[in-house]
Amino acid sequence: KKAFDWLYEELPELFEGFDSDYLGRLIIRHDESKHSPEEFDAYCDYFYGDEKTDDVKQAFDYAWLHHQHNNPHHWQHWLLREDDGGLKALEMPKEYVIEMVCDHWAFSWKKYDLYEIFNWYEENKSKMELHENTQELYESILDKIKARLDDINGKQE
Repeated sequence: KKAFDWLYEELPELFEGFDSDYLGRLIIRHDESKHSPEEFDAYCDYFYGDEKTDDVKQAFDYAWLHHQHNNPHHWQHWLLREDDGGLKALEMPKEYVIEMVCDHWAFSWKKYDLYEIFNWYEENKSKMELHENTQELYESILDKIKARLDDINGKQE
């Protein structure tokens, strides 16, 4: 929510054409499925349990799959396994790309280093299967964030 609020205040052009109430509800409901029976216990056991047995790992895999399929801000939600065995990345709607950026940026906020997302993305982008338009939008948002952070912090290249 902090990342979303920052974007909304500092980069309002990202939200042009969107219903602000809808976006607010989207962020409030972010990852709500983690409280579902399909996910809650498996997440608790995996992240906070005493040991990661094969059963715990398998339960988490199913919970993570459920999570991806029920939260369209995850890029995995937009992967289509085709009948011929191919994998196609579908283009994500802009609101979910913004939510995905906020989700990824949340770790930077937790670490009190708002620039951390840029290193994280460089280290992880090769693992992400994104439609080229989605990747361009994601990177464009990151560029805008960096430029605004630099401006706020008085940095110049």
